[in-house]
Amino acid sequence: MYRKGFLLIGLLAGGAALALAVPVLDAGFAQETPESLLPPGFGDTPPAEQPRPASPGAPPPSPSAPPAMVQPLPTDLAIADNASNATEDVALSEEELAAQAAKYDLPDNARRSLDRVGPLTPETRGFAPDAFGRESGQFLATLMKQSHAPFASRWASILLRRALLSATNTPADINGADFVAERAWLLLRMGEADSARLLVQSVDPDRFTSRLYAVAMQTYLATADPAGLCPLSTGALRTSDEPGWQMSKAICASLAGDQGTASGVLNQAQRQGTASGVDYRLAEKVVGAGFNARRSVKIEWTGVDSLTAWRFGLATATNVPIPEELWGTAGPHVRAWEARAPTLSPVRRWDGANVAARLGVFSNAALVDFYGDVATDPDVPDAIRDRTDALRTAYSGANVGNRIDAMRTLWRTDDKNLRYVGLIAVARAAATLPVTSATSEDTVHLIAAMLSAGYDRSAARWASALAQSDDAAAEDGWAMLALGAPTPVVEITPDRVSNYIEAAGSAKGRMLLAGLAGLNRLSQADANTLGSNTGLAFTPRSRWARAIGAAAQRGESATVALLAGIGMQVPDWSRVPPAHLYHIVAALHRVGLDPEARMIAAEAIARL
Repeated sequence: MYRKGFLLIGLLAGGAALALAVPVLDAGFAQETPESLLPPGFGDTPPAEQPRPASPGAPPPSPSAPPAMVQPLPTDLAIADNASNATEDVALSEEELAAQAAKYDLPDNARRSLDRVGPLTPETRGFAPDAFGRESGQFLATLMKQSHAPFASRWASILLRRALLSATNTPADINGADFVAERAWLLLRMGEADSARLLVQSVDPDRFTSRLYAVAMQTYLATADPAGLCPLSTGALRTSDEPGWQMSKAICASLAGDQGTASGVLNQAQRQGTASGVDYRLAEKVVGAGFNARRSVKIEWTGVDSLTAWRFGLATATNVPIPEELWGTAGPHVRAWEARAPTLSPVRRWDGANVAARLGVFSNAALVDFYGDVATDPDVPDAIRDRTDALRTAYSGANVGNRIDAMRTLWRTDDKNLRYVGLIAVARAAATLPVTSATSEDTVHLIAAMLSAGYDRSAARWASALAQSDDAAAEDGWAMLALGAPTPVVEITPDRVSNYIEAAGSAKGRMLLAGLAGLNRLSQADANTLGSNTGLAFTPRSRWARAIGAAAQRGESATVALLAGIGMQVPDWSRVPPAHLYHIVAALHRVGLDPEARMIAAEAIARL
């Protein structure tokens, strides 16, 4: 067993995360870019004409990819280069050779600056370079390190993901590699393992710090890619004595076809107690998957009481099933890591994909594509088959009635988390429906579905359908449009808000009031009057509330996005204080992130 503390996943109140997984031996991942989770046109200035159904076409173009991480030179080339230098005739150690290789791999004109790191730019829906303003890097790093992810709000997570991936200026009081490490570590705990990988691979190997090496280890394990450790292994061993890096020597030697070295390292690790039990056997399993390896290893989980990053990463890379009871020891972010594990069948990834969608890791398009993959599996269980069949009909049914009937199959469930995933799955299908006669309950669900994926203008079209109903069931639809529509399309008056608070109950009612006040869709006087009647105060009373307000006043959009996530570091919406929603929505509105502010506010009604 690894010594205490080795590679434990952030299983505390926070966690780690994922977005796109890659094959174990895929060396080209750094050429990829993060998928946009926003629908076409989301956040753009609405057209002057009457709102129309959102186009089901392709999402916005992907951002430009960062350069692929350069692989260190093979040792023999490094030696040959050194031998040709007449001024250097002393044999170099393995570590010195690695340093020389990194230097020759990266000529000065090809080195990437640490002053600004990230794949997203304002042209690709990223934040501006100065989005963190002049905040202390140490302060920002502490906020990131101590926050407990995943967050309650899907939309807050989507927004923070964009902020963390943006090419923002590195603060003066922190090393650029360390700043990248904290951003990547938070992304991991949000379930965004592949986004974390993009950041890690944006730093040249010879500029890694001990902190970035530690996060890189977690990142490659979260993406089930032990081969990704190999370009970093030698450098990491100069600064770290972590067992994982020691074991990486055997794994990397095996993947390179050097089975003699791999066996020697494994034998030494076993003698020295570097690894034991299932941790050693998993490493041996990966070694057995290398070129010309002749090892057959059976994994036994008896006596294992927790799921670590090491265990998840190596078991998933070698397609070893993880016992269900061990999943209970990990946070939901680890399920999101599982969602795109390349070695697992779609059915094996079913639970993970639903979690990934709920957390904001999967977009509507990604979730629909995943359901399509599951449907091709001949061994899919009947319960899952029913949902994939219903989704197909929701998008391609013979008529509107058939499509809505199929949608009900996806959102009618006692599991509130699965119900919200169903809404996300049908979002684009709902956006393409004509406004039609439907029950109040169906109309409310259609609006919630569209807003779950940002189809705000399409949702606004259904205001006319709500106007024809005086059914109490339609009130949640009114509340979501009052908050989520790009421009007011329903009546918003103090009396209407007061009636909703009385009918819907304190929880939803106060969330509606908080959202409307934050969006300035109620006058300050009306908001204060309603707030005093419901016990909701808008004055900042905590250090967090004062901090997010001050960041908004300074125009620091990325700082606001980070503090918005921190204001929602609870497991679900029922534990988000309405006052927090007000301060988050007001701050986002002030820094120009009004679309995201509206979606977060509407999400509160949909998920309570």
